[in-house]
Amino acid sequence: MFENLSEKLQRTFKNLRGQGTVTEENIGEALKEIRVALLEADVNLNVVKELIEHIRAKALGQDVLSALSPTEQVIKIVRDEMVAMLGTDTARFKFASQPPTVILMAGLQGSGKTTTSGKLAAWLKKGGHRPLLVSVDVYRPAAREQLKVVAKTIGANLYEGDLKGEAAGTPLVERLAKEARREAVTSGCDVMIVDTAGRLHIDAGLMDEMARLKSLLNPQEILFIADAMTGQDAVRSAKEFHDRLALTGIVLTKMDGDARGGAALSIRQVTGQPIKFIGMGEKPDAFEPFHPDRIVSRILGMGDIMTLIERAEETLDKKKSEEFAKKALSGDGFSLDDFREQLRQIKKMGSMQSILKMLPSVGPFQGLQQAAGNVDENQFTRVEAIINSMTNAERHNHELISGSRRKRIARGSGTSVQEVNQLLRQYVQMRKVFKSIGKGVGAQRRLMGSLANLRSGR
Repeated sequence: MFENLSEKLQRTFKNLRGQGTVTEENIGEALKEIRVALLEADVNLNVVKELIEHIRAKALGQDVLSALSPTEQVIKIVRDEMVAMLGTDTARFKFASQPPTVILMAGLQGSGKTTTSGKLAAWLKKGGHRPLLVSVDVYRPAAREQLKVVAKTIGANLYEGDLKGEAAGTPLVERLAKEARREAVTSGCDVMIVDTAGRLHIDAGLMDEMARLKSLLNPQEILFIADAMTGQDAVRSAKEFHDRLALTGIVLTKMDGDARGGAALSIRQVTGQPIKFIGMGEKPDAFEPFHPDRIVSRILGMGDIMTLIERAEETLDKKKSEEFAKKALSGDGFSLDDFREQLRQIKKMGSMQSILKMLPSVGPFQGLQQAAGNVDENQFTRVEAIINSMTNAERHNHELISGSRRKRIARGSGTSVQEVNQLLRQYVQMRKVFKSIGKGVGAQRRLMGSLANLRSGR
């Protein structure tokens, strides 16, 4: 989402690095470029003005830290001010002292409320909670059916309720909400996620209904679901909802899209409420807490190693990874079966493009983010298909794979003999690299052991 903004800001910093010292003149030129980059990214004008003035005041009025060059100091100031603009810390999620915790999902039609309700339920389940989903959108049958499908997909509890009639004059929406809360209590669900109705635009009826639900349920969280692709329209809608309902947080959806990113950088400053979560795709697990410092690091080309590590810890099988490392570094090396297992592990972490974009764009990683767009994700599928077409004996001993066997494997995998040959060459090269690393590690261990023996006098 932030590719264009990131590229322009990094170019500005590169030009600034060419200066021997930071003066009022060259900092003014840099700030002008930063301002243009932010405005082109569709960041709110008032937010841009405030940010630029803060950076200018600190860049010209602060002593340079001895550990940083003048240009590094400016980069640090820009980073700190952008983090402050987005909320400084990761926003905490509120839970009720007496269950169930009630979460009201607000937003316009098409912003992704129903999908996000399911993603939030999946995230809560992962944290040990037992969420109950309920739709009070009585106007669109498709919305209720969609939530039912989502709940089934993630294995979450769902309260459907009876849409026929009203109870003692209570409007249908409010009756459903009351019944769902009773269901949450009796079924032992500690969180209730209420998927509300949306409109194509904000109207009095929508806001009145939301206000009644808020009064009835006294929710701990009122989350506004904003489509990041709609830019400043999402910001304006969020402000109007906040003025009427007092939102507690924002969820930005479609952050994996190609929008300019202005909504993400403006919405917190305009509403005064934190961005709590971001949606990064269609899958239930494509949902993560919003970390302002990590997002800014991505924008400034510093990568997001922490999120990459967390994703690896969540998805990779530690035992299998350790076994692979031990085999790869040993004299015997790893088999094609082991290689296939590692490919499957990596695919669990997401697309290779998303992984490469989390790496810094400096030092040994320079150019990898730009190369991410050229990655052929289907190549992983083809490699796995080739290995699947081998016999068990061939996967454990690649030297058995003769010319005729390569033709059979190519036919079985729907690939060419050239692709099979290429995979085998890469596999052999990887084994050699790992073995040489293993020898170095072994030699280092032997050296350390000898030194330890000398110290102890043995």
